[in-house]
Amino acid sequence: MDENLFSLVGDVSRMARRAFDARAREIGVTRPQWQVLVMLRRHEGVNQGGLAELLDVEPITVCRMVDRLQEADLVERRPDPADRRSWRLFLTAKANDLLAQMRPLADELAAQSLVGVSADEQRVLVAALNRIRSNLAPRASGKAVVHG
Repeated sequence: MDENLFSLVGDVSRMARRAFDARAREIGVTRPQWQVLVMLRRHEGVNQGGLAELLDVEPITVCRMVDRLQEADLVERRPDPADRRSWRLFLTAKANDLLAQMRPLADELAAQSLVGVSADEQRVLVAALNRIRSNLAPRASGKAVVHG
């Protein structure tokens, strides 16, 4: 292989992020905000610590992002019934409307990026990337993680 696979994947990812950022700015949202909203759609009710782990960012970063999203009436914090110190995060109706607006932007970017790539090539690419992701995913060690 002449080109390093991971450099190529990194380039494609960076270019896709930039292209998406440009589209998302048109409706007044940033990619990090979009990522939080999408992750909350998938894991609604997660606490801030769990969201930080899902996004692979520091908890203080998530706290600031959620603060801004809450001020914009996109995210709602609700008390965690199991832990008085914790908040569960939920999307508002306004956030769901915004995500519905963003879906066509993401679909358009995907269509643009796959011009000239056949359906068979797309299936092979997706299967290969899923295998690589699986190979790189952390394996359960059987050891309990202790926080504190």
